[in-house]
Amino acid sequence: MMTSCAVSVLVLFPLIVTMSTAEPPGCRIRFTNRGLEMLKYETQKFVVEELSNITMPEMKGTQGRFQYTINEVKIHELNLTYADLAFQPGLGLLFEIQNSSISLSFQRRILYWLFYDMGETNASAEGVNIHTVLHMTKDEGGRLKISNITCDASIAKMKMKFTGTLGRVYDLLGTFLTTGMRFLLNKQICPVMNHAGLVSINSLLDTIPVRTEVDKYVGIDYSLLSDPVVTSRSLDMDFRGMFFELANENHTLVNYAVNPIVREYDRMVYLALSEYFFDSGLYSYFKAGIFQMNIANDQMPKDLEMLLRTTYFGTIFMMNPALVEYPMSLQLELTSAPKTTIKTSGATVAVTATVTVLVLPPSAAPVQLSKMTMEAKFHAKVSMKGKRLAVLTDLRRFKIFSNQSALESLALIPLQGPLKTMLQISVVPIINNWTKRGVSIPLADGLDFTEEVVEYHNGYLIIGANLYFSKGIREMIENKLQSDEENAI
Repeated sequence: MMTSCAVSVLVLFPLIVTMSTAEPPGCRIRFTNRGLEMLKYETQKFVVEELSNITMPEMKGTQGRFQYTINEVKIHELNLTYADLAFQPGLGLLFEIQNSSISLSFQRRILYWLFYDMGETNASAEGVNIHTVLHMTKDEGGRLKISNITCDASIAKMKMKFTGTLGRVYDLLGTFLTTGMRFLLNKQICPVMNHAGLVSINSLLDTIPVRTEVDKYVGIDYSLLSDPVVTSRSLDMDFRGMFFELANENHTLVNYAVNPIVREYDRMVYLALSEYFFDSGLYSYFKAGIFQMNIANDQMPKDLEMLLRTTYFGTIFMMNPALVEYPMSLQLELTSAPKTTIKTSGATVAVTATVTVLVLPPSAAPVQLSKMTMEAKFHAKVSMKGKRLAVLTDLRRFKIFSNQSALESLALIPLQGPLKTMLQISVVPIINNWTKRGVSIPLADGLDFTEEVVEYHNGYLIIGANLYFSKGIREMIENKLQSDEENAI
């Protein structure tokens, strides 16, 4: 019995270790069937454009007394009787065309006995069926890619309408030519679909940010942690969702946050962000040293300066009576990275900082009067516009106290209200001016959120939205190719 238990533990140990060490996502995105419905029209348009570019080799040969040459084959129209875009569980996306037709024309040159004829012939391929599965995976760099395409195409029949002096005679040749044309056209469909997915669509997926700069201080890592999870109802992607300091990219915050859970399917897309997503950003900015501020001169409210001067008059007078007339300043510096808390009631950010009161004598070093601790809590409102995530803050709680003595903490009580007002008027607008710029989420260029709704859960938030194309798929791909060419110069 003991041996059996030991064997079971050894067998299960690698699985337990994998589960315990698996990195939770800071960002999760779910695309639903509703999103595919919107994407289907753009996909159909793109596929029609791709199939219209089919090129066919010249057909030349002899059949009985006919010598023929067929070239300059042009696709004029793809009539989609039925087309669908759906999730293929465990693989990726399925694009299917059934019972459709292709209208085309070609140039003919035919010699029959001593008669020579040339001209344009119209033809149509009917009963066109195309079954294409796009296998979607994570590549080595953590980017979403189409790694493989499974394609099956068939054409039920081909029709040609010959005109000219030998129109009736051509009927003898028609069966032979239509069989050859049907074979060649059918042979070209899957290579075109493969190129559309592996080259064109992959170039579009390259526009999704993976590891990119946010500003001159920090960057963000949106690399996929695993292959997408595809079911019949959705495609779920787990991204690292981690900010990092540009000056020290390897010094990052460890993710101990909860795993965001998306249960809904009603909207086209869902974006889930854990507390870690926001904490890693705050941590990176903290390490970059931007959470420091000096409030002096014109930034210092006159009534606050007067109150500070009154509060510390005795201290100043005992140090040097000449300092009484000099300007005063406040120096704010965070002692640790801010901490985000997300609950069903909303999101808050807790901040702990030191506030140093200084006198600024001219042509001399600042003189420190006091150093106090400030604890503040901000309400954070998260919003989306296009594909940029922004945050607006509002000061809700504020407290200052002295680490040196309880008596000094009591003396600071009159400063609580004025300092809180100063933060709301002077500091919060500066913070919001920074955070409202936002950060891009991992969506392809030209695809944006609309009609967003934010829901707060314990440990994470979810933004449900619909999608719209600000550009067509073809335009997005061409813009990407143009950008690559410009960057190569």
